[in-house]
Formats: sequence, structure tokens, C-alpha cells
Amino acid sequence: MAQHDPGLAALVDGYHQFREDIWPERRKLFEVLARDGQHPRALVIACSDSRVDPAMVFNAKPGELFIIRNVANLVPPYEPDGEYHGTSAALEFAVRVLEVPRIIILGHAMCGGVHALLNGFPSTAQDFVAPWMRIANSARARALACDPVDAQTACEEETVKLSLRNLVTFPWVAERVAEGRLSLHGGSFDIRTGVLSMLGDDGNFHPA
Repeated sequence: MAQHDPGLAALVDGYHQFREDIWPERRKLFEVLARDGQHPRALVIACSDSRVDPAMVFNAKPGELFIIRNVANLVPPYEPDGEYHGTSAALEFAVRVLEVPRIIILGHAMCGGVHALLNGFPSTAQDFVAPWMRIANSARARALACDPVDAQTACEEETVKLSLRNLVTFPWVAERVAEGRLSLHGGSFDIRTGVLSMLGDDGNFHPA
């Protein structure tokens, strides 16, 4: 199959390089992870954008981060209605099963989902993307209410704040936060400069 798909062949070549160069160095780590299970130091909820790799941003080793990725790094509100909720299911596993001590919502510059939220969705992104991004309608409204010079950046930051607010609608998140067993953090990575900014107590983002 790889012979007929150059892109897949390149990925398989990457796997072979991993086995030859990286696996020997990391083998003991993976053996420990396989034996003892995972105990990640944080849950990171990030965008699916291929340019933003949370493990790379935080220079994390395998087993250190439990990562959820979706369009525009959104956390939906708590809705245990028996429907399909991929982000909420992964959140529940990380918090209630793995007992992660912290959650980081990681937004980023030049987010395509936010751009579509502000400027309209293409006809090819109507089945699932447009309904999903409705979660962030209030973030859009907040961003535009202050007449920002850079609406894109303002809305990207507001989606992080919205997701943090939605996190505490999950009772088992709110309970752990109140007890001091879980902390919540917001961040934004600028893919143009490589700068990570973290949300401060003043409600603004500051370079880490």
C-alpha cells in the first residue's frame, strides 16, 4: 500500500526512523509505562490544528500529558444525555479515572475554527464543524463587544476563557477544584513566534 501512496510511505519511513533512533532510547520508559500504567501530570485540551503539538510545546515525554484535541480547543458544557460526547468522555476519564492534578486549555494563533466562527463557515464544513463551533458563540460575542483591533486574537483568547468556564459545569471538576485537588489553567501558543502565553489572574494573557 505504501508503494502507491508517497505520503503514507513517508510516514512509514518516519516510523522506521523512530524504531531505529528513538525507541532504543525510550524503551525503558515505555516498559515502565506499560507495567505501571499512565500517571500524566496534566490534561491538555488543545486544537486539532496540525501546527500545534502540545507535547512539543511543553517538551513533554510519553506519559506526561493526557491530550484531548478538537476543533478550536473547546470544552462543551456538561450534558450527560446519553449522546456521543467525545471530548466530555475523555475529560471524564482524565479527571475521574486518572485523577490528573491540572487541566490546561491550550488555544493558539491563526485558529481556523475561530476564523470561521468570525467570518462564516465554508459549505464543506456544515455537517459537524459549524454546529460544534456554536459552543463558542458567546466567546465571539464577547470578543466583538469590545471592538478589538485584532478580532481573531480576541476571539481565540475568549474561547480559552469559555472552555475554562465550561469545565466547572462538570460537577466532578468543580468538586475537585473546590477541594484543591485540581487546578485549571489557560494558555495560548503563537505559531508565528513560538511564544506561549498563560492566562493570568487579571484576565489577560502574558508570555510564560
